[in-house]
Amino acid sequence: MKIPTIHGIIERRMLINYAIDPVVAQSQLPASFRPLLHNGSAIGGICLIRLTGIKPKAMPFLPGIASENGAHRFAVEWDENGVTKQGVYIPRRDTSSRLNALAGGRIFPGKHYKANFKVTEQNGHYNVGFTSSDATTLSVKATETNTFNSPVFGSNLDMASAFFKNGCQGYTPGAGGFDGLTLHTYSWQVQPLDVETLQSSYFDDETIFPKGSVTFDNALLMKNIEHEWRVGKKIS
Repeated sequence: MKIPTIHGIIERRMLINYAIDPVVAQSQLPASFRPLLHNGSAIGGICLIRLTGIKPKAMPFLPGIASENGAHRFAVEWDENGVTKQGVYIPRRDTSSRLNALAGGRIFPGKHYKANFKVTEQNGHYNVGFTSSDATTLSVKATETNTFNSPVFGSNLDMASAFFKNGCQGYTPGAGGFDGLTLHTYSWQVQPLDVETLQSSYFDDETIFPKGSVTFDNALLMKNIEHEWRVGKKIS
């Protein structure tokens, strides 16, 4: 079954980013992928994204659907026909949408866990969190700011923006390999977030990330971005 190009609006996209010891990051990746390093650190994190008006691009007359979603991700590189490619490896996806949870891994790439999201947004202040069906949890409280400070990227917001823009090609575990999904944005603009509190049952788990191997690095925000999701080829 050929999956059509999906079109919609990213109302809000928060990128919560961690610096990770490269050896520890590699332990969380399949052999096909290597951590993509910046200033000696691997980069991982969670994308918290609210999508609206989601529907096949070729069917603009259909009513679109909306959902809150979370994706745990690692910046990676891999070799393809002798060429090194860059993107993200996404070990898990979470969604507020029952449709996404049913279709994920069957019709669309990647299993989606059904999750209960709690979101409040007001005057540049954000409280976003979820509890998933397997008890995975995340919560973040953040505020829009004009100041960008990152142990990995320094104060160079443009450098950080370019790094994450290169992660448009994502791969998720699938039957017989890894399913590809490409995010194509009609525009790209990020702004920094000041994170006040952050909890992640995954990145805080010291059985996965030993103490000192992972630290919060930065958070970025995107708003009101027209975009498309395009299914890519599978890799093994």
